[in-house]
Amino acid sequence: MYTLLIVIHVLVSLAIIAIVLLQAGKGADIGSAFGGAGSQTVFGSMGTPTLLGKITTVVAIVFMLTSVSLAMLASRRSASVMTQPAPVQQPAPSPAGQK
Repeated sequence: MYTLLIVIHVLVSLAIIAIVLLQAGKGADIGSAFGGAGSQTVFGSMGTPTLLGKITTVVAIVFMLTSVSLAMLASRRSASVMTQPAPVQQPAPSPAGQK
């Protein structure tokens, strides 16, 4: 289960990187290159959401869910040095000819 979540998390993280890089920025229009964006709001105009924008939202939600799931599973694992008892070392046996 833990390994499967890690694999899904890595694949989703690579997908979100690729999807975000494919999207055009807010100021990618040719008019904004010459200062034609004066009538827009501070963060740009909100148009209809594109298919790439919707896919980004879904992939981001899956990324957050896998992140939280991995954090919860990692906290339940007893792989910490502090929770395991210290190993008891037994003295080495003396050589056969010595007392």
